[in-house]
Amino acid sequence: MDLQLKDKRAFVAGSSRGLGFATALTLAREGCLVAVNSREEEKANAAAEKIASETGTQAFGVAGDVSDAETAGKLIDSAVEDLGGLDILITNAGGPPAGSFEIFDDATWQKAVDTSFLSHVRLIRAALPHLRKSPSPSVLTMTSYTVKQPIPNLVLSNSVRAATVGLTKSLALELGKENIRFNSILPAWTQTERVDELMAFRAQNNNTTVEEEIARLTAEIPLGRIGQPQEFANAAVFLVSPAASFIHGTMLAVDGGIIKATL
Repeated sequence: MDLQLKDKRAFVAGSSRGLGFATALTLAREGCLVAVNSREEEKANAAAEKIASETGTQAFGVAGDVSDAETAGKLIDSAVEDLGGLDILITNAGGPPAGSFEIFDDATWQKAVDTSFLSHVRLIRAALPHLRKSPSPSVLTMTSYTVKQPIPNLVLSNSVRAATVGLTKSLALELGKENIRFNSILPAWTQTERVDELMAFRAQNNNTTVEEEIARLTAEIPLGRIGQPQEFANAAVFLVSPAASFIHGTMLAVDGGIIKATL
């Protein structure tokens, strides 16, 4: 299938590693020009160089912390300057720390809101004027399956990421008339650095090993394994592509069947 992504222009937040990197790399493989983001300039540039080397497609490093209120506009402006415009925006940020409700103070909650909710708000707001100039604009927010099925000891993520799903659906209703598509993708357990950190946290809390925690986890997944970043990226790239032109307002779980709800 031709995803019609050749020469499209995409900004992918939080894309120097993990799911964001896999998504940016897969976009570039389809001929899409990509702006790769990390808080650290060295990491952003290294990821962009790796993508360009592997795919032969232009990639640009754009450094900045998406959780910072003053940074979103600068990131989008830099990406648009490098790419020559913007067709695709993928908003993504690292998850908040694990832990139970009573250990977190207001400052930690605010940091989680800035990182896992307001980063999406600010990037979308900054990108809209540029997306309106595109013949096939698309926005994808990256959240988590916890918006449908909360996980113990992830109260920050469970709570704050749900707001991003509400935002995505609201913007799909509000801006669909302008042909700007909004979707969200809800990954479950995938082999990334973030999951490694969470498994180490569980092992420490439960006085077990990381291997034991992974075994417990995979026992809950109907497919019997955790996902791979490429499997997530395949779904994400399809959703933002013109080939998915009538998919709008969708919250797609890429979860191996772990969500038990029927809706």
